[in-house]
Parts: sequence; C-alpha cells; structure tokens
Amino acid sequence: MAVDVIMPQMGESIFEGTITKWLKKPGDKIERDEPLFEISTDKVDAEIPAPAAGVLKEIKVSEGQTVPIQTVVAVIDAAGAVAVPAPPAPPARPEAAKPAPAQAKAEAPKPAAAPPPPKAASEPAPAPSQRSAGNGDKIRSSPLVRRIARENQVDLAQVPGTGAGGRISKRDILAAVEGSAASAGTPAAASPRPAMPPPSAPLSGALEAGVPRERMYFGHYEVQPMSAMRQKIAEHMVMSKRTSPHVYSIEEADVSGIAALRAKTKDKFEKDSGVKLTFMPFFIRAAVEALRAFPTVNASVDGTNIILHKECNIGIAVALDWGLIVPVVKNAEEKNFFGLARAVTDLAERARSKKLKPEEVMESTFSITNPGVFGGLMGLPVINQPNVAILGLGTIEKRPVVIDDAIAIRSMVYLTLSYDHRVVDGAIAHQFMGHVKHTLENWTENIL
Repeated sequence: MAVDVIMPQMGESIFEGTITKWLKKPGDKIERDEPLFEISTDKVDAEIPAPAAGVLKEIKVSEGQTVPIQTVVAVIDAAGAVAVPAPPAPPARPEAAKPAPAQAKAEAPKPAAAPPPPKAASEPAPAPSQRSAGNGDKIRSSPLVRRIARENQVDLAQVPGTGAGGRISKRDILAAVEGSAASAGTPAAASPRPAMPPPSAPLSGALEAGVPRERMYFGHYEVQPMSAMRQKIAEHMVMSKRTSPHVYSIEEADVSGIAALRAKTKDKFEKDSGVKLTFMPFFIRAAVEALRAFPTVNASVDGTNIILHKECNIGIAVALDWGLIVPVVKNAEEKNFFGLARAVTDLAERARSKKLKPEEVMESTFSITNPGVFGGLMGLPVINQPNVAILGLGTIEKRPVVIDDAIAIRSMVYLTLSYDHRVVDGAIAHQFMGHVKHTLENWTENIL
C-alpha cells in the first residue's frame, strides 16, 4: 500500500515549506516516526517523521524546493516491498504527452524539445508561474513577479530564476524588464554593473528593497545567501512592522529577591525537577499574572475585531545557530512553577535539536524574548504576529540604586514592551509593565 508523505503546516499563516535535506533515499527502509526529511520555515526548522513504516519508494520534491503545505513530497511503500529508486531523468515515452494532473505534469518529461511545449487543448491556460520551462519543471514565482510580468508582457519561461530551486525573484523579473527595454531601443547601459552578482535568494513582495543594488555592491565583499529560514524571518518581520504601529514602554525592576532565591534553591530544584533553574519561569509567571489583569494585551486583531484570548499561550524566542524560533508554552496560566520550568527547558532543547512538532510553534497569544542572556542591556523587539505585544528582557546585573535615600547595590533588569497601538494604549501598557514589575519585586510563590 502506497502512503503519501505531505508537506505539513508548521505554523500560523505559513502556507509553504522548504525541504532542506532528505535523510533517506529511495529504496531505504524506514520505520514509522523515524526522521525522514528536514524542512525550514520562519516558524520552525524541524525534522519531519515518516508517517508509516516501509520502503521509501519515491521522492517527489528535491532539496532546496519550496512547496505549498499538503503537497505530496514523497511516497512510502508501506507493504515493505523492496522499491527500486526511480531514475532522476527517465526517457520520454509517448504517453507522457497525455493530459495529466498539474502536479504530475510538472515532473513528466516533455517529448518536444522546442520551448515552450504545447499545452493539451482540453487544459485551461496555466498561470505564468505554472507554465512549463521546457524541461519538465514548472516556473516558480510569486504573485508579485507574475503581476510585473503581465504588466510588462515578459514571458517568464525566458527569465532565468536565481532563487532556491530556480525560483524567479522580483529582482530577476525587474532585470528582465530592463533588458526588454534595452532591446527595444534603450542604450546598452540598462545593466549598469555587469559584474554585480545576481540576487542569491528569492524575495517576496514583503521584502521590496528601496535601495539601488549599485549602492550595496562596492569595494571588497562576500555574498552569502540567506537560508530559507532567514528569508521567512525577514518576510515575517517586515510584515509585522507594516501591520502593527509599534510603540515601546520601558520599565526597570529590582530582582534581587529572585536572584537570591534562585542562588539558594537552584541545586535542590535541579535535583527534584531534573531541569536547571533559570530566570525565565519567573518572568513567564509575572507576564501571565499581568495578562490576566490586562487581557487587552493577550489579544489578536482581525480587521475591526479584537480577539481576546482566554488562554495564556506564551511564545518563547529561542536563538539557534541558524536563526530564531518561537516555541509556545500552552496554557501557561494552568501550570505551576515546576511545570513552567520543565516546559521551557523541553521546548528549547527540542528546538535546538529540530524535534519540535508543528503544533508547538502555533497559537501563541503573547511572546517573550531574552536578549539579556547575551549581555544585552535592553532591546525593542518586533511583535510576533498575530500577537499584539512582546516582552523583552535585558541582562540582570548589579547596579547602584537609591533606596530610602541611601545607595544600595541591587540586581536590576530592564523590561521593554513592544505593543500594537491599534489595540493597546500607553496607559494599559504601562499598567501592564507595572504589574510585571510588582510581581517580580514581591515574589511570593513557592518554587520547590
């Protein structure tokens, strides 16, 4: 029995994923839930397990390709029969010219050598991004690229794609438009710097650059392509800044009591719970208490509707060697201190080992990021959509402060809140931060 392996949805508002590595090859035996391939999105860089045991019969999507969710990327022979790997480029057969579904047609070789190949009369005219390039592959491009091509009457089949998997980027199509203008009578200076390298990764409409390329390439330089994850992060951050009018509030909290409590109990805590005692569970608890007092901060925006979430699902930004990911502590308001500490440690460890499940990076209602762990005094983070606020934690360090007209040395931390002014006003933001500060400075919860 053949079992389809599909591209999973790895987060909210994510509709495609990039296969970065196949861990098996056709003909390999695999067990159910054994890692099969790695994917990358702005939400998660993860290993995807096999949905069934058997033999990997066919790989339909190669490394580096980006495909929509629910796309069949491979086929497993669940019966366990030895499968012979399909050759990468089978010879053309007469039946290859028959009409076929769009996905199968993209992989079928074309008998005609002259581009573009003729379409079957019974098939509707495909969109520019779906026309064959003449070698059996579909032309991959974004809606923005297709619109520019239509407006300038440029045949995408003749445009070389420099993005991952041959994807045509905005820069590719603009270069083609300039080339068309030059051939129509514009002087040959349409390409001001022939030696300038082509863009190394696809850019979506969310990343329209306003800086001319010639102002970026000068002197001695090295070009490094963005990873698929970095591209998605860039798109998500630009989208967030365009969506939410960001406003920032800054507070300073005295966490001397928490620092002393942690120093006193960290060994016993680790022995009893099996996890190290970090400062993060303290901040999560303080944030949850403030979110319950000011539910407007625990919200999302849908047009003119404000969605007030009843659960406190806290996204925790985790820095990786290859990017950033935000796993979510679900229902944080229902967990005790032990539960918060375990959840944070577990999610962070599995994020770094690419073991997160898709649902573990979804449905956050509020986020926390901790630049302080790298020594940052404070940060003004970008809101993690569709949240309306994110809390930034600075480094905890001892500073002289005035207490009752006397100078004392205390463990202090700067807290920053980036919030969406469409929903959260300054008064609410500062009251929220005051509540977080009060909880941290007057800690009463038993952590053992």
